[in-house]
Amino acid sequence: MARSASWWFLALGLLGCLNARAAGPVWAIRGAHDTVYLAGSIHLLPAADAELPPALLRAYADSSSLVMEIDLGALDPPELESTLLAHGSLPADTSLAAVLGPERYQRVSAAAAALGLPAAALDRQRPWMIGLELTELQYAHLGFDPEQGVEQQLVRRAHADHRPTAGLEQLSDELAVFEALAPRAQLRFLDMVVDDLADTAEDTHAVLEAWQRGDVRRLAALLAREYREDPALYRALVSERNRAWLPAIERLLEGDANCLVVVGALHLVGGGGLLELLRKDGHPARQLD
Repeated sequence: MARSASWWFLALGLLGCLNARAAGPVWAIRGAHDTVYLAGSIHLLPAADAELPPALLRAYADSSSLVMEIDLGALDPPELESTLLAHGSLPADTSLAAVLGPERYQRVSAAAAALGLPAAALDRQRPWMIGLELTELQYAHLGFDPEQGVEQQLVRRAHADHRPTAGLEQLSDELAVFEALAPRAQLRFLDMVVDDLADTAEDTHAVLEAWQRGDVRRLAALLAREYREDPALYRALVSERNRAWLPAIERLLEGDANCLVVVGALHLVGGGGLLELLRKDGHPARQLD
């Protein structure tokens, strides 16, 4: 199950977009003695549209550390592979065909084959892991490059500048969110991925346009629509993680050094988003131009 370091790219609505035309996808939150910059991200970007926006570069320049969903600056490829195998593999006595059933197995196999992935490569993986892998492959076919992703670019800058990096959660925590999904929820997640593969290009264009206009409300509607029929899945993948991250971000606001926090944009906007949670706790945010 070889992967690039872009495995953590969360499928479907967990997209933000940062590009040269984005209208300020960064917010500033003032602490007593510091500023925490909170930025939305997309973990993959097309090489032709990978220039980071001025607001993000200014926030990075004014920060002494970089915080992400997980600390990509400290990821070790062998550890990544072993953790993926530990969390994403089916039990030895279980087959994917048995988990999916004949009709769903055929649909998933056909979707994988269309992306150049033989069904045999999926047979030892859990449904949620297959959903992530198919999504990543579809974005690769559309020209999105993990090495051009926002976090990867920032990590390279941080290493060159000798700035520390950190994560809001551990790799195992992020994978455990999917692993803890009930079997039915995992199957629904995989169904959503397969159903939406053909619309990925159109949906991504709509997201890009919302960011180009700086239309946060439109972005929230676009990113959340895939989960409207399954609020439990949305809570597990987005809302509960936001609440888990909130104390760590608020601790950063108690420090004396500015920092940049970068997460998927769906974690920022809408009801239960980090911007709303921080505002309710008395930490209003100002969107940068």
